[in-house]
Amino acid sequence: MNELRQKAVLLDEAAMGRALVRIAHEILERQKGAQNLLLCGIRRRGYPLACRIADAIERIEGVRVPVGAVDITFYRDDLTPAEEQPRLRDTDVPVPVTGYTVVLVDDVIFTGRTVRAAMEAIFDLGRPGAVRLAVLIDRGLRELPFKPDFVGKNIPTSHSEMVSVKVKEIDGVDEVSILEILS
Repeated sequence: MNELRQKAVLLDEAAMGRALVRIAHEILERQKGAQNLLLCGIRRRGYPLACRIADAIERIEGVRVPVGAVDITFYRDDLTPAEEQPRLRDTDVPVPVTGYTVVLVDDVIFTGRTVRAAMEAIFDLGRPGAVRLAVLIDRGLRELPFKPDFVGKNIPTSHSEMVSVKVKEIDGVDEVSILEILS
């Protein structure tokens, strides 16, 4: 296995918070309010980020938008032999997606394969009025033609780098850092 070395912390807790509030404002502006809006976090770290965006929307608009969690495990096309028995997490969407503007929320967009899988999972639940994509970090290097609608921070990277997103709900700390992959 390759070794990793932290190159830099790109976002601390305060910067992550500001980015998520900005994303909430951008979603509301594009949507012209919170009506018919459903946030769906891609498991794992997308879900807590979706909850935080919903909290910000509630502070801004005074309306609580529904938040769901989407598990893309069985929709992935890039499982390796070591992952032949993937661990299934639950998809939990509190309202029917049909007619809603669904905003998929993830921590990082890289190749676009996670987004493709999440869209398939959403369309298995119904027919949304629209699907949008919000990501905390866009690191570039896409393999599929997906462009996020809402981005916290663009961080151009190389294939010899990784972006690590940590959230308090899972990791005990809020931090985005860039890691160098050592051969």
